[in-house]
Amino acid sequence: MRPHIIVVDDDEKITSLLRRSLAFEGYEVTTASNGLEGLKTMLAHDPDLLVLDVMMPQVDGWEVCRRVRESGSGVPILMLTAKDDINDRVRGLDLGADDYLVKPFALEELLARVRALLRRKPDKLEEPGSRLYFDDLILDLDSREAIRSGRSVELTAKEFDLLHLFMQNPRRVLTRETIMERIWGYDFSGESNVLEVYIAMLRQKTEDGGAKRLIQTVRGTGYVLKGEGG
Repeated sequence: MRPHIIVVDDDEKITSLLRRSLAFEGYEVTTASNGLEGLKTMLAHDPDLLVLDVMMPQVDGWEVCRRVRESGSGVPILMLTAKDDINDRVRGLDLGADDYLVKPFALEELLARVRALLRRKPDKLEEPGSRLYFDDLILDLDSREAIRSGRSVELTAKEFDLLHLFMQNPRRVLTRETIMERIWGYDFSGESNVLEVYIAMLRQKTEDGGAKRLIQTVRGTGYVLKGEGG
């Protein structure tokens, strides 16, 4: 099934451009011309991504983002704005937006951000309080806590996200590029060994006390969550 994207913007030129461009890339696209219409469209569909303009009549993008998150939806949100202001970016992220693009933007950059957000979207959102299990390792998604052989493992936010990704994909080899994109974002430009550092810290914490290694290195490719015996 094609990913479904909702574009909410009061600029008809923008919605027309994005409708054509996203459809050409293979996405199903629905558009709305204001915030109220966008909220109604969200209720009528279960989109995979929301592209949301900030400055709109009736209900602005900030309010739409806030209501979407208050409804419990985890749909990725890419916000568009004509203001290149750090305070606006912080406000959008605090309200639950996932990414931010300033107008005027290059179409290629928007498409790249759309692809990245869709790849980072989980296949399904776990219910609050649910847990993931692998071998003797438990990941509590509500408390954001790991438990190994009955022992609580304290993780940083990035360590938790990294372990969450592995436990969503047990026994599946994840390439270095996939992990970097999902955890740090497609435009990450930090130190080249940051992933190796986090893997080492995660191993140290989860293997404390002599527990067997679960995160295995696949030389020249990436990493995989599996027991030492397979």
